[in-house]
Amino acid sequence: MASSALSPSAPSQLCSSKGGMFCPSQAFLVKPTRTRMIKKETRKGMRLTCQATSIPSDRVPDMGKRELMNLLLLGAISLPTGFMLVPYAAFFVPPGGGGAGGGTVAKDAIGNDVIAAEWLKSHGPGDRTLTQGLKGDPTYLVVEKDKTLATYGINAVCTHLGCVVPWNQAEKKFICPCHGSQYNEQGRVVRGPAPLSLALAHADIDDGKVVFVPWVETDFRTGEAPWWA
Repeated sequence: MASSALSPSAPSQLCSSKGGMFCPSQAFLVKPTRTRMIKKETRKGMRLTCQATSIPSDRVPDMGKRELMNLLLLGAISLPTGFMLVPYAAFFVPPGGGGAGGGTVAKDAIGNDVIAAEWLKSHGPGDRTLTQGLKGDPTYLVVEKDKTLATYGINAVCTHLGCVVPWNQAEKKFICPCHGSQYNEQGRVVRGPAPLSLALAHADIDDGKVVFVPWVETDFRTGEAPWWA
């Protein structure tokens, strides 16, 4: 490290060091250095101090090592995060009972499989009781007048804004409590603002259990293609 003084009588000499000399007319750089200039004021004039330091080559960051460390850090964060996300992803998978033909075994209010014979013992003709159906949607099992299960189930989700529509035994209708939409005993819309009838599902019996299967055929209530398929 070296220092020099700048005075009005010698404006051409700015700074000098063992590594090189700088002046307005010429400049010599002997060794790559990092230079700091510290300015100090004195009575006679201005003093400039040049401090030169060099960076050892073994302390320069290696790009390959930095990339390796970044990959290791990313892996350390990703693995535990992935394991934590698995339960959350499984929560959103629709429950299914593995019925015949890709169907879903109906579940009662406490989550037990619906056994057709047992169901008919406790549910009389004209009964419409909610069970858990396809994709976990609330679905009505229908008991016909001859005390047999109907071959279809009625999805209870209102086609207006998605409220669950209860069965009104006195009116013999499904009446939505949210905005007053009404459906007949088979789920066909008879009063708005709901624009469509309630969705259907096949209600089959497999090994004594009620199994809901997607309905993709013509809607027997309207004679049209099913809007939900």
